[in-house]
Amino acid sequence: MSRAALTLPPQLSPAAAESTLRRVSRFLALALPLCRAHTVEFYTRGLWDRMVEPRPGAVLEALRRPLAEASGAAEARWDDDTFSNVFCENSEKLINVHLFALSAKYCSFSSLGVCTPLEDILEALRGDSQGTTGIKTDEFMNNKKSHEVQVMSELVVNIANYCDIKQVIDIGSGKGYLSSFLSMQYNLKVYGIDSSNVNTNGAHERNRKLKKHWTAYQSRGKANLKSQRLEKANDRPVESEIKCKAINEEPLNNDSSLQSQDQMAIQDLVPSCGFTGIATCEMSKQTEADLVAWTQSDENKLSEEVLAILNILPADAVEVSSSQCNCRELCEEDKAQRKMASLKAKVSKSSESNLYFPLTSCITAETELSDIITDLEDCMMVGLHTCGDLAANTLRIFTAKPEIKAVCSVGCCYHLLSEQFENQEECSNEVWGFPMCQYLKDKGWCCGRNARMSACLLPTESLFYRAVLQVIIEENYGVTKSDRHVGKTFSKSSSFVDYVRKSLKKLKLDDSKLPDRCIMDYYEKYKHRMNELEAFNMLKVVLAPCIEVLILLDRLCYLKEQENIAWSGLVKLFDPVKSPRCCAVIALKKQSCF
Repeated sequence: MSRAALTLPPQLSPAAAESTLRRVSRFLALALPLCRAHTVEFYTRGLWDRMVEPRPGAVLEALRRPLAEASGAAEARWDDDTFSNVFCENSEKLINVHLFALSAKYCSFSSLGVCTPLEDILEALRGDSQGTTGIKTDEFMNNKKSHEVQVMSELVVNIANYCDIKQVIDIGSGKGYLSSFLSMQYNLKVYGIDSSNVNTNGAHERNRKLKKHWTAYQSRGKANLKSQRLEKANDRPVESEIKCKAINEEPLNNDSSLQSQDQMAIQDLVPSCGFTGIATCEMSKQTEADLVAWTQSDENKLSEEVLAILNILPADAVEVSSSQCNCRELCEEDKAQRKMASLKAKVSKSSESNLYFPLTSCITAETELSDIITDLEDCMMVGLHTCGDLAANTLRIFTAKPEIKAVCSVGCCYHLLSEQFENQEECSNEVWGFPMCQYLKDKGWCCGRNARMSACLLPTESLFYRAVLQVIIEENYGVTKSDRHVGKTFSKSSSFVDYVRKSLKKLKLDDSKLPDRCIMDYYEKYKHRMNELEAFNMLKVVLAPCIEVLILLDRLCYLKEQENIAWSGLVKLFDPVKSPRCCAVIALKKQSCF
């Protein structure tokens, strides 16, 4: 179905997007003192009495109560005046914890209604075409990565098909999980760009793992063929319609007979590459004579599959053992060679698009992709958990380069974002990660690193250890700031005394001047205030989703400001339990830009 015949789901208007951003930013502006306070300093500097009116126990009790009012009519009545009742106008202290929690919930994605449902956009992009085969990427990925790659790749391939493009640029590709799946499963030419040589080498290492499992698959393949022949012998006479297992769906460019026939020879090999299928396809109205002929060709099917897979994997992904041919008669070897020549001739053209190229390069907003990718053509950009400024730079490159027709970006690591108004002494004409849209720029909006760290909080006891350690260092060594870090010392320590001594050594401070009793005196002095630390921790946890909403709405509003964008929106891609950073920024350019 042509693009003109498809209608994308309704999108948030520029005015509605900015209005939502205004409301979220208004609440967060009131909550910024809490957001920006460092957890350790909040505890050690005694900031509780200055910033929060209720006592820690009352705060914890209020936050643990169900937010029954934050639904239905209560949300419909919510307005900006409600926010002013959360904090004292004069002292700016938090005075109403329940309203604070309700306001935070109201400013979350679940209440704002600004996300386009994934099902809606997939249905619009597909039109009358069939969905995916439900392949599971669970052999070479953990559950989280498998979930992310499977869901995102389905969306990406439908966007690529909608825009009639075959080239994908994966920014911040890491070890190439998404890139390799898009290439192998969907016949897309994918360039995976990552700034780390370690990650690029990891992508090649993944291919080594494929090769390692290749011999094992050959044994499984022979066993499967034998099982299939036995089943066919038991299932005669043949029914008019036969259901068979399938792993791959047909490639998007399925207008050639090669892709509808030879792809079947590839399908059963995909599980050896880390993918297992659960869908079925139908061979409708096949005659008994056809089945007999098909069954007789089973003896040669395995060799065809082995040869066909060589055209779909990267060049160094597989290595066929030389002993494979030794166990066959010469005529079979000749037959295999003839089939190889035939298959390579057939698939040489289609396999050109079925490639994955891992590249090492640092991407900035000024990056010229044509300097990195010599055969750059009409394409789309994707990013699965692009870190810090990389997500913002991806959107800037997308809007600036005419070759890039669409973008699908899921960001992460918000604490690594650069902010234009956080460090005024830095160069004013630098490209910043936040803010991007004009409204927040005009307001001079700044979150601050501590606010962006809200979703990266440590367990309370770890924070308590770290807070008391800071007091010890300041009072006994006169150190208030250090370039060194204690890192993950807490998880490697058997007690508070052990933690302090290991941390002091990491900081290059002499721990011999502190006896164990002195260290424990500090512990006992501050232990009774641990609920204060826990309560403050909980307040920041409540605010964390609002910070993410602000950052993503900023990016969406930036896209809404561009004249060459036909559709843009936020789409909740992943299950937040499996993947907390679950929201994608998606945009497609106007057809006149094609």
